[in-house]
Amino acid sequence: MNCGSDTNVDLEEYRTFVGDENSNTSFSVGKSKSIHNENPLPGTSPLYHTARIYTKISSYMLDITQTGSYLVRLHFFPFSFKGTHLADALFNVSASNFSLLTDFRVPNSTTEFPVIKEFFLTIAAGNFEIYFQPAEETTFAFVNAIEAFLLPPNFFMDNSTIPPLQTKDGALRTLYRINVGGPEVNDTLWRNWVPDDDYLAFGGSGASRSFGGELHEASQGLIVQEIAPDSVYKTCKEARVDNKGASNFPNITWRFNVSKKARHLVRLHFCDFISESPDHGVCGEHETKKHLALIIGSAGGVALVLVLILLFSLCLRLKRPKPVKAEFLYGKGRSSSWITERTENASSKVTNLNLKLKISLAEILAATHNFNPKLLIGEGGFGKVYKGTLESGMKVAVKRSDSSHGQGLPEFQTEIMVLSKIQHRHLVSLVGYCDEGSEMILVFEFMEKGTLREHLYGKESLRNPSAKIELTWKQRLEICIGSAKGIHYLHTGPDGGIFHRDVKSTNILLDEHYVAKVADFGLSQLGMPDPDHISVGLKGSFGYLDPEYFRTFQLTNKSDVYSFGVVLLEVLCARPPIVDSQQREEINLAEWGMFWQKEGQLEKIMDPLLAGHINPNSLRKFGEIVEMCLKPQGTDRPNMIDVCWDLEYAMQLQQTAVHREAHEDNTATGVSSDSALPLMQNMSSNTFPMDDYSDTTDTVMYPN
Repeated sequence: MNCGSDTNVDLEEYRTFVGDENSNTSFSVGKSKSIHNENPLPGTSPLYHTARIYTKISSYMLDITQTGSYLVRLHFFPFSFKGTHLADALFNVSASNFSLLTDFRVPNSTTEFPVIKEFFLTIAAGNFEIYFQPAEETTFAFVNAIEAFLLPPNFFMDNSTIPPLQTKDGALRTLYRINVGGPEVNDTLWRNWVPDDDYLAFGGSGASRSFGGELHEASQGLIVQEIAPDSVYKTCKEARVDNKGASNFPNITWRFNVSKKARHLVRLHFCDFISESPDHGVCGEHETKKHLALIIGSAGGVALVLVLILLFSLCLRLKRPKPVKAEFLYGKGRSSSWITERTENASSKVTNLNLKLKISLAEILAATHNFNPKLLIGEGGFGKVYKGTLESGMKVAVKRSDSSHGQGLPEFQTEIMVLSKIQHRHLVSLVGYCDEGSEMILVFEFMEKGTLREHLYGKESLRNPSAKIELTWKQRLEICIGSAKGIHYLHTGPDGGIFHRDVKSTNILLDEHYVAKVADFGLSQLGMPDPDHISVGLKGSFGYLDPEYFRTFQLTNKSDVYSFGVVLLEVLCARPPIVDSQQREEINLAEWGMFWQKEGQLEKIMDPLLAGHINPNSLRKFGEIVEMCLKPQGTDRPNMIDVCWDLEYAMQLQQTAVHREAHEDNTATGVSSDSALPLMQNMSSNTFPMDDYSDTTDTVMYPN
């Protein structure tokens, strides 16, 4: 239907849009009015010169003669007509008791290309109604064109484990239709396949391949041309290791923004024109060049070549919705996501990064004296850390991977990618990396004073309290302010910023001047612009993990804010976030700290070394900051820039008190100066035994 028009429009052969001003027995437009674009842009299709407007809820009725699975498309192209701007429309669309679009608004920037929403529904013979409803009394709904046609038989496989189109309780909306390794394609069902390059998590992480021969159709009772055209099946992305040992990333990752409010169906289409053996694949011809093919594994088997991706969203039922149990498309337990045949050592695992940061293994061995145990300065989730000196005389920290620690190549690549994009006074700098043979080594600037935790309650200080280097309250505030600035810098970067995801006291390092720098970006994740994005991997450290993230799997910058709130309590109380205590209320530092904060007696659990040295107003402000950071709901927590300002204010309150005490100037204003906190019985737990509860976890949670 060409909505709001009395003329027909032919876009392609066999694709005619009928002007709906001439309603007949096969359709009716409902209570509405039509408008015409008097000044269309040059080159705009006649299909988008008119539109139908609904100021009240009404339906567009189609006469369906055959029950089956249908493809329904709605076309939207905003233009202005006598003071009416279609871009101002805000409305809902529903059909067959399913909500297709909710609070929908066509982006204002759409001036040259239409917005087309595509749905798959099972429709029974009879009247099929599409309802358009303004979302508010002052708004309206509109549509430029409507398509609805029966899909070919077996369009969705009969043996599909999720067959929403063959039941009455499912409807699908197309989110992405990706042509992997190939150009943009329009097929026989007028579907648009877009190139995959914009969705790659790491650019150039797969080689594009194409096939010029004839394809053999798979014997699955499917109409292959209707499912996807040959031009789509004849291109692919390939991950591989070649004869020279050069390797791309060992997996190819695409990143899509999705909503947590819907279930999703992902269709992966495969056509193997890469395998050398004629006993494998569905293609008639095969490449003769020898190579080592990388196999992408899945719970249901293995596949060699990914040629296209489709991602659909399951639309929500309007009447009497039933709770839907989430089904994750992951095998339970931890397993490798890829397998490779290897006959010789691979070279760079991160060849495509081209960061000019590579350091030879020989230089690293020389810098660390062959990883001399005497130079070992730490051990974390990635592996062991050694102190080293490069040929230039620069002191460095060398972090060498160890597969037994549970982190590996993904974290290695992530840390390189993140650190290569950022530079800030309060973020540790990456000097270089080495990935020769099986080695995965990161080289950082050396931080002379070690981790923040070592100066608060490190294992040595617990065994011998006198060995602990005392940090004044001013120094602790400076460290907190610097760390907050570093995290704020991460959060405000391009593309939604970066979520650190593992903020803790061992990941805050101190240089020779006690300047704080945030480190360890192996678990970091690039920020997602879609607020409905849901994270599938729960990662972080026990005691620091945001309970909202743990509960909903939704990762935001406020998850880092929560973790930083725990660090603030560590700084004040000089104790781990989790301790083994017979007193239940003392086990979790966040809960224990919030109890005393609400009692207004936070000083009872602070580090005894600080007693008598903190201005009460500074402590009071500090407690308020902690309380805001540890709010149960992420939306109630401050942004890191607000945390920075509040910490600066706490510092000013402390310095003002010191200044007044030095000059004994408390008579001019009539306001008495605040005295330092008195020495009192302290309930700090810095004498509790150390545990390994803060070890990093890399866990995927599954519903029961």
